[in-house]
Amino acid sequence: MLLRMSTLLLKTLREEPADAEVPSHRLLLRAGFIRRAAPGGYTWLPLGKLVLDRVSAVLRDEMTAVGGQEVSFPALLPREPYDVSKRWTEYGDDIFTLQDRRGGDYLLAPTHEEMFTLLVQDMTSSYRDFPLLLFQIQTKYRDEARPRGGLLRGREFLMKDAYSFGLSESDLVDAYAALRAAYQRVFARLGLAHTIVSAMSGAMGGSASEEFLATSEVGEDTFVGCTRCSYAANTEAVVTVPPQALPMAAPALEVHDTPGTPTIASLVDLANARALGGRTDWTAADTLKNVVVTVHRPGADDEVLVIGVPGDREVDLKRLDAALAPATATLFDDFAARPDLVKGYIGPQAVKARYLADPRVAPGTAWLTGANEPGRHAINVVAGRDFAIDGTIEAAEVRAGDPCPACGSGELTIRRGIEIGHIFQLGRRYTDAFRVDVLGVDGKPVRPTMGSYGIGVSRAVAAIAEQHHDERGLLWPDEVAPADVHIVAAGKDGQIAFSLELAETLVGHGVRVLVDDRANLSAGVKFTDAELIGVARTVVVGRRLGEGFVEFRDRRTGERNDVAVTDIPRVIATSLG
Repeated sequence: MLLRMSTLLLKTLREEPADAEVPSHRLLLRAGFIRRAAPGGYTWLPLGKLVLDRVSAVLRDEMTAVGGQEVSFPALLPREPYDVSKRWTEYGDDIFTLQDRRGGDYLLAPTHEEMFTLLVQDMTSSYRDFPLLLFQIQTKYRDEARPRGGLLRGREFLMKDAYSFGLSESDLVDAYAALRAAYQRVFARLGLAHTIVSAMSGAMGGSASEEFLATSEVGEDTFVGCTRCSYAANTEAVVTVPPQALPMAAPALEVHDTPGTPTIASLVDLANARALGGRTDWTAADTLKNVVVTVHRPGADDEVLVIGVPGDREVDLKRLDAALAPATATLFDDFAARPDLVKGYIGPQAVKARYLADPRVAPGTAWLTGANEPGRHAINVVAGRDFAIDGTIEAAEVRAGDPCPACGSGELTIRRGIEIGHIFQLGRRYTDAFRVDVLGVDGKPVRPTMGSYGIGVSRAVAAIAEQHHDERGLLWPDEVAPADVHIVAAGKDGQIAFSLELAETLVGHGVRVLVDDRANLSAGVKFTDAELIGVARTVVVGRRLGEGFVEFRDRRTGERNDVAVTDIPRVIATSLG
């Protein structure tokens, strides 16, 4: 492959794009890899498309290595299969829907579980057809309310999704393990440092679920790791260790006047100042905060829900949404319509709404909390004695230093990452929905069990850019770089002519070459563009060409050496391994 910058559709930017929020977005725009086409949608320019295709090639290679067969579904899909799976309503506002000229309902596919399931139903009939692994690399669509971060959160994006079909739980376990290992090989080849964490299944459904998170400070996913064991989990999937069951031996509930204490901080100050219950050591952790939210369920009426958490914690709305999925929640604000919910003074005793509590609010625990009257709070409010809990919910924020739920002796640390892959043991959710049965080895019907394995291809490009750049520009791993070597003709016509000859020679040796043969540009501009574009090897054809030498630059180490022209093919081959 030979790319000449004199004819390449490329425009680098000297100024920082005003709307670029993260390094990958900024650098991919500046280096001429992508161009904004719409909110959450980007055009892949020639250099960007080369990188995207290289990532896709790695995925195809590893998927076929574990027996995957590639298919390709339409992105425009009819409503009916999604009605059967109930996801037409479950997705709510997150999907793009439209009608054809005959009034038929369609959607732009956010995922393709339904279509894979229907394909297998249509084309298999016997145990002899299984196990089966199918995959595709296809554009997906989601109506993101707030597209951000360039390729990190868009409305249109490229995904690799694979689905395993087996006739037993062991088939599923084997496929899951094979794909998990394949993903580790994929991300190693892409140069992505990552952590595998326990995760929630969300709208996908299923049981076992793990995410692959690329380490990055700009990542939207927060995950935890243990200081003592190998436990790692998305914060949405962290399970709280409840306290041991306590005897309900607290004194009787007492109500106290606590005017002007609508916040936890003001309540704790007053409780200590007045020595409520004979104590002057009250802390926020002794209080019970009751947060009112409105739950929105697709296709159903909204519900008012009260969430109880220790007063030293906030409700994490992402964790709450994960626990309620496919429903979502927003903070309730129409207190005028609910006089029974006294803002700032809500208590769980006799609350007139469904009440879910953090696992720390265990039976026998006693709390300082609202008395459901303006300016009044109650002490010795005991869970299970003075109020009933309709269920527990993981909605409180996770903090660094929390005990590890796996080993119990370690503490949790908190990091950020970009979700680049997600694998699920779906089970039979979709084969049950579509009643997919095949003939088993004993002549009886058997229902296949599914696994789902996704990688965000376009997001992976952004994640690579996040992890592989410096203050001068991008720095691509060899596996995905748009070229193997970047030849820069420093300026004179003879240097440009020789650069093209050298490029042809290298191409003849199987090297992918990008050559800067642009005339009437300074060497400084060309060097700046080379660093911005981020090919690891640069050959500078400059002032020593007449002596038979060119300069070889290693973009990763910064090392520069003069190399004889005749030795360049060997040097390039050696550096490529």
